[in-house]
Amino acid sequence: MPKFAPLSRRHLLRAAGAALPLPLLEGMLPSASAAPSTFEPAPSSDVVQPRLVTCYVPNGVNILEWMPKDSGAHYTLSPTLEVLAEHRDRFSVVSGLGHPHSKGGHSGADTWLTGANLASKPGADYTNSVSIDQRIASVHGVQTRFPSLQLSDQSGTGGAGHSHTLSFDPNGTPLPAENSPQRLFERLFVPDLEADKTATLARYAERMSILDEISSEAKALERRIGATDRKKLDVFFTGARDTEKQVERLTEWIDRPKPTVSDRGLQLASQPNNAHDRPMWIDVMLELVYLALLTDTTRVVTFEWSREAGGFGIGGENHHELSHHGGDAGMLAKLAVIDKAFLTKLGRFLGMLSKTTEADGSMLDRTVVLYGSGMNSGTGGEHSPKNLPLLVAGGAKLGVNLGRHLAFDAENHPPLSNLLLSLACATGCQAESFADSTGPLDGLVG
Repeated sequence: MPKFAPLSRRHLLRAAGAALPLPLLEGMLPSASAAPSTFEPAPSSDVVQPRLVTCYVPNGVNILEWMPKDSGAHYTLSPTLEVLAEHRDRFSVVSGLGHPHSKGGHSGADTWLTGANLASKPGADYTNSVSIDQRIASVHGVQTRFPSLQLSDQSGTGGAGHSHTLSFDPNGTPLPAENSPQRLFERLFVPDLEADKTATLARYAERMSILDEISSEAKALERRIGATDRKKLDVFFTGARDTEKQVERLTEWIDRPKPTVSDRGLQLASQPNNAHDRPMWIDVMLELVYLALLTDTTRVVTFEWSREAGGFGIGGENHHELSHHGGDAGMLAKLAVIDKAFLTKLGRFLGMLSKTTEADGSMLDRTVVLYGSGMNSGTGGEHSPKNLPLLVAGGAKLGVNLGRHLAFDAENHPPLSNLLLSLACATGCQAESFADSTGPLDGLVG
């Protein structure tokens, strides 16, 4: 029987003129014999801008195999980090850090980029704050079609404490994530039909009309309420203004053509929660991140590789179950296998960025990549919020110090927010503070 390449939903939509909703056809699904990615990076880039990509892995790591035993510029790679040996001079390991307000457990993704105390508000079960990517996006987003991209293996926002996203707006509201390579590709690179543009503009106009009406009623109400309620209205007005600005910028971009990008080599049908597809899905999502940066479609990306308390290892292993290892040598060994497999995917992404020349260096020289977890499964599976596994790659032309192990005392450390503040400054967001930061992280940038 002859083999056929998986059908592209994009091609079918074009052929049908998007007149009817299409069912999910068997031809759109990946073949059981799907091969590894054949995607090739571009030889050069015309974009010379700072960028940030954050990659989150859930459930912690086998910390015994992850953490280097020594520190400084001449440290010895740990058994797990050995898989990144070819990129040794392109990343730095940071150990000992954690968020002081974190309670540990599987809420690590919620606070990884915010540093928030989720229980800070009396009477509220959950209170988050703005994530560092959104602070950076507020600076760079005015120049790109998408201020930021949120990616995950689960779409939407998830639930409080088990978010499907790493990104939170200034009010601490989670920003929904995308998990489909096909939908992401179409959103980034497939031209909109004129009918779709018209419908989108009508939807924007309706949203603005509703905002105007609600804001008018809120202003009338403001004169008749007390100080506490006025503060709540202030939060509402801030959100309303932000929404208005967002709609305005979306309207401005709607007639600008999207970049012309081929889907050649992209396995867009890969599914995140299919154990067979899992390795291909991580690859293609990172390929799409690369293309989004290459075309300057966005400069800020957050990517949660799996939701906390869930997720597959590369081979379909129950990653969450293994994180409750209780010190069992066999389970720790399996965790180390997952850790190495994930880092292999990261290494491939770093390789793509480093192979693409840009000005006086490569794309990686102006792209900061933060990789790690908001949880440490510890020596006994205790799910500690301390001594988190973290590494920072790229950004050499932005002042990031690479090729070293920055080791801090896990019991008496600066807050992880110091690292986040340093990354914001490196990528052009000159903030003086972030969350509970006490200043930039010593030794990381400068």
